[in-house]
Amino acid sequence: MTENVPAKSPRPKPQRQPARSTPFGIYSRPNDKGISSIEIIAIALSALWLLGSAIFFLAQPSESAPDAADGGLRFLMTMLAIFMPVAMIWVAATAARASRVMREESQRLQAAIDAIRQAYIAQQQGKTFEADASVNRKLDEIAAAARKTETALATFHTRRDSTPRAAAPAPIPVLSDDQAILALGTQASDMAPALSHDDFIRALNFPETAEDTEGFAALRKALKDRNASQLVQAAQDVLTLLSHDGIYMDDLRPDRARPEVWREFAQGARGRTIAALGGVRDRSSLALTNARMKQDPIFRDAAHHFLRRFDRAFAGFEAQASDGEISALAETRTARAFMLLGRVAGTFD
Repeated sequence: MTENVPAKSPRPKPQRQPARSTPFGIYSRPNDKGISSIEIIAIALSALWLLGSAIFFLAQPSESAPDAADGGLRFLMTMLAIFMPVAMIWVAATAARASRVMREESQRLQAAIDAIRQAYIAQQQGKTFEADASVNRKLDEIAAAARKTETALATFHTRRDSTPRAAAPAPIPVLSDDQAILALGTQASDMAPALSHDDFIRALNFPETAEDTEGFAALRKALKDRNASQLVQAAQDVLTLLSHDGIYMDDLRPDRARPEVWREFAQGARGRTIAALGGVRDRSSLALTNARMKQDPIFRDAAHHFLRRFDRAFAGFEAQASDGEISALAETRTARAFMLLGRVAGTFD
C-alpha cells in the first residue's frame, strides 16, 4: 500500500492538459468529479421527502404505551417509509449519471474515429497529389517494372528449357512441285497451340510464389497467345499500380456471382442487370481506388484499358467455357481487379 500511493498520487492533478491535446485535438476525458444537476435534483428531492416525513410523523397524535412487539414493528415500518424513497432517488440519480457519462464517452469516441478516418483519407489524397506531380517518374517506374518482369520470365524460360540455346532453324517446308512455302504473314503466335481453359484461368491468377512452377508455365503459355497476353499485361499493370496504395487482391473477399450473370455480361449486358458482379464491399479499397481514378490520369488510362481487354477476352472465353470454369475464373486475381475497377468505373450502375 505504501508503494502504490506515490505511484498514483500524480494522476488526480488538475493540470493534466496533455491528455486533452491528443493527435486529433478532440478526445478529452470528461470531468465527473463535480456535482452535476442530477445530484442537485437528488439532494433536493431527498430533503423534501425527509422534511415531509418529519412533519407527517411529528404531527401524529401520540398513542398511549403500545406493546413492545407493535412498537418495534411500527418503528421498522417508519424507517422504511422514510429512507426507502430516499434510497430509490439516489439509485435513479446514479443510473442517470452513468447513462450521461456513457453517452458523452460514445460521442467523443465517435468524433475520434471520424477524425482518424479523415486524417487517413487526407494522407492518401496527399500521396495521390504527389503522384500527380511526378507523372514522368511513374512512367519510368512502370517501364522498369515491365522490363524486370520480362527479364524474369525469360530467365524462368531459359532455366526450364532443356534444348540448346543456339538450336538449328527448322527447314522451310517444300511443296511437291519444288515450290517453297513463303512465310509471309505467319507469326509465332499463329503457329503456337491453342491455350487451354485451365492454363488461361491459372495465368489470370498469376503465380503464387517464385516456386510456383505450374503458375509460371501457364503464364508463359498465356503470353504466347495474342488475346490472353494482352489481358495478362493489362492486368499486371493494374495490379502493380493498386499495390502502390496497399490494395491487394488476396485481401478482397467479394460476393460470388452466379455463372449466368457472368454470361449476361459476356453477351453485352450492362448496368443493374449485372450488378451482382460488383461484389467488392471493402470500403477503404473502393475509396482509395475511386480517388486514384479521379486524380491519377495514368491509373485511369490503365484501368480503362484493362476493363476493355477483360471484356473482349471474357466474351471469347464464355462462348466455350462451362459454368465451373467461369466460377473458377471469377476467383482469380484478375477477376477481382475487374470487380473492383468495374464498380468504381460505374460498369454495374
